[in-house]
Amino acid sequence: MGYAKLLEEWDDLLARRPAFREPLAPYGALLESWARWSEEGFLRLRWTAQECQERWQREVPLLSEAPLSIDRDGIEDLVATSLELLSGLGGHDDAIRHFAEAWDAGEINPAALYPGKGRIGAARLEEGVGVPQEVVSFLACGTLRPVLDAYFAECRSHLTGTAWAVGVCPFCGAPPGFADVTEGGQRQLACHVCGGGWVFPRLHCPFCGHQTAKDLVRLDAEEREEGYFISACLQCRAYVKELDRRVRWNAGSALIEDWGSPHFDLVASRAGYWRPLPSLIQLARRAS
Repeated sequence: MGYAKLLEEWDDLLARRPAFREPLAPYGALLESWARWSEEGFLRLRWTAQECQERWQREVPLLSEAPLSIDRDGIEDLVATSLELLSGLGGHDDAIRHFAEAWDAGEINPAALYPGKGRIGAARLEEGVGVPQEVVSFLACGTLRPVLDAYFAECRSHLTGTAWAVGVCPFCGAPPGFADVTEGGQRQLACHVCGGGWVFPRLHCPFCGHQTAKDLVRLDAEEREEGYFISACLQCRAYVKELDRRVRWNAGSALIEDWGSPHFDLVASRAGYWRPLPSLIQLARRAS
């Protein structure tokens, strides 16, 4: 899906939820930066179905064996927009300064933001540069999304419903940011870092793999919205928001529905649950 279309969906969602228009305005600027990014001269991954399937059978995300070298100059606008968004939230000044200084000095490159095993971004960003994990996760999404989306575009069709049963994206390796229940009743996880999606068992935690029914709970907001709910795990305390599209057939894309439902993030946070990719409102609360 093009980013101009995502911008239209975002405007439609804010029209449905006008109370969120002001607090969620920074997301609009991020979407606009994604729409501005140009693919001109950009090389996509052109692996065959067999090449992709071989990695997936070994439970290996494609990015880990097909590393992409991203031109720093080509994503400067994406980096700047993401840092400006964080700056506007307040409370992240040290993290922004540390990242910007290391970036400008060439000490870190775009690959430092790539998802890795059990985390998003290289460990040295947190341990050596001094950028908290939640900020790294946000910067990875804000900076990499349109680039990785384009990189994997020609490999998307190679993924079948049974080719991947792991709780991270089969393309880039990031944890899920949202989940849909499809018309056929399957659970489709969505990756915000590259735009990928994959089918995953409904009674498994995508973050720790736990599958004991009594430890997988469902949370609802005080003012229920039909079709929306939160799936949380009592073992790892992680959660993912879900949307049943059999009920909300005309809802927006996974990314839009996630960003546009901060009230569910508040419910989960207050109950003591966390998510690998923090929402805007969670970043703002941690900064305060």
